[in-house]
Amino acid sequence: MVNKNSPLPLYYQLEEHLKHLIQSEELKPGDALPSERELAESFKISRMTVRQAITNLVNKNVLYREKGRGTFVSHRKIEQSLQGLTSFSEDMKSRGLEPGNKLLHFEISPVGEDIQKLLSLEEEELVYTMKRIRLANGEPMALETSYIPVRLLPGLNQEILGKSLYHYIESELNLHISHATQSVEAAIVTEENTKHLKVKSGEPVLLIQRDSFLEDGTPFELVRSIYRADKYKFKINLDRL
Repeated sequence: MVNKNSPLPLYYQLEEHLKHLIQSEELKPGDALPSERELAESFKISRMTVRQAITNLVNKNVLYREKGRGTFVSHRKIEQSLQGLTSFSEDMKSRGLEPGNKLLHFEISPVGEDIQKLLSLEEEELVYTMKRIRLANGEPMALETSYIPVRLLPGLNQEILGKSLYHYIESELNLHISHATQSVEAAIVTEENTKHLKVKSGEPVLLIQRDSFLEDGTPFELVRSIYRADKYKFKINLDRL
């Protein structure tokens, strides 16, 4: 597994071996690695070499450490393309994951001027405001706050929110969702949101705002989400201008 006669550094060889075990699923997400001492004895290399290999993989988010417990295999990040408009539920199902959500807040009320402007609302027009934890296989991925004009979805309720909202809009209401604009920025999770996302204080998150429109250009939804940066990454293909 580790060839001391190879020109490749021993720590690099160990890195590649551990990555192979993870890619072949001999080591699965959440599995604990053997201790540095055990790895050093097994491969007949120094603990310093083992420590360097593990540190490199931790820095690449392939592994993670827990103080007093050891080193573990990281869960793979979900990669989402920034091209094409899909709902969270559709995206999770396409990856073979079971989507879910936990509703934290649901009300009908007027909203502030900034949201009125983004949704092209009349003053004091009523809006559904809902806050949900979005889940994949029962694990929290994002904390999502959505705003939808009541006049567009007059029958919206908590039962419908337990399913795919986009499917309901297109299949039950025969409205066509056309396009959206989306922005992404980095931030540090607030203390208030650590329990919802099951992350530690100071962890990085992705702040995402999506403004979605119907076929006739009517804005129908504003979503502000906080995604776990350890679970999600976004990809876009760029053409030369």
